Amino acid sequence: MAEFFQETNAQFRRWMLHLKREPFTLAFTLLNPIILLIFMGGAFQGLASDSVGGDYRSYLLPGILALTVFGNSIAGGIPLLFERENGFLLRLMSAPISRGSILVSRFLAVNVSTMLQCLLMLVLGLLFGVRIATGVGGVFALLVISLLLGFGVTVISLVLAFRLENHGDFFAVMGITTLPLTFLSSAFVPLDSLPAWMRAVAAVNPMTYAVDAMRSLILTGWDAPRLLLMAIVLIAFDAAMFWLGRRALSRHLA
Repeated sequence: MAEFFQETNAQFRRWMLHLKREPFTLAFTLLNPIILLIFMGGAFQGLASDSVGGDYRSYLLPGILALTVFGNSIAGGIPLLFERENGFLLRLMSAPISRGSILVSRFLAVNVSTMLQCLLMLVLGLLFGVRIATGVGGVFALLVISLLLGFGVTVISLVLAFRLENHGDFFAVMGITTLPLTFLSSAFVPLDSLPAWMRAVAAVNPMTYAVDAMRSLILTGWDAPRLLLMAIVLIAFDAAMFWLGRRALSRHLA
C-alpha cells in the first residue's frame, strides 16, 4: 500500500509539473467560463432578470461551475490518450508499478485542477457582486458537489482514453457532449422555459441536479430535500460509472 501511494504521488507530481509547463492551456481553460460570466451574464441581465427573479450572474454562476467541472473532467483523459499514441503509456505500463496508480494519479490531477478553477470562479463571482446565501459553508458544499459531478465524468474520460483510437475521436466526443448536455439542463435557463422534450432529457441529466443544488446554496440557502436528492442522484451516477469503468479498464490494463 505504501508503494502504491508513493507511485501515485510521483505521477501526480508529474501531471502537476506538466500543467505548470503549459500555462497557455491553463489560461485558455480559465478564460472560457470567465467570458461566460462576464459577457453572457451582462448581455442577458436585462432579458433574464424577470424570468430568474433577480441578478442573472448569480443565477448563471452555478451553471458555469457545472460546465467547468464537466468540461475539465471529460477532457481529463486526453493526456493519457496522447501518451498512448506516442508510446509513453506503454513504456510506463511495462514498468514495475501499479497500473491503478496511473489512473488514480490522473484522476487526482484532473480534480485538483478543477477545484482550483471553481474557487477562482467563485472569487470572480464575488467581485461581480454575487453573494452566496450559505456563506463559507456553502462554498465548501459547492466544491463537494463539484467533486461528485466530476467523479463519474472523469471515469468516463479515462475509459475513453483507452477505448478510442485517436485524439480526433476524443475531441469529437467532447464536442457532442459538453455544450449539448449543458443546455439540456438548468444551467442557463429555468427548466420551465425549456420545451417538453428538453425537460424530459434534463430530468435524467445529472448536471441538472448538481446545478439546482448549487443554485439553492447561492441564491436561497440550505435546502435539505434538494441537497439530498442531488446526493442520491450523483452518488448513484458515480457508482454506476465506477462499476462500468472498472470493468472496461480492467480488460485494457490486463
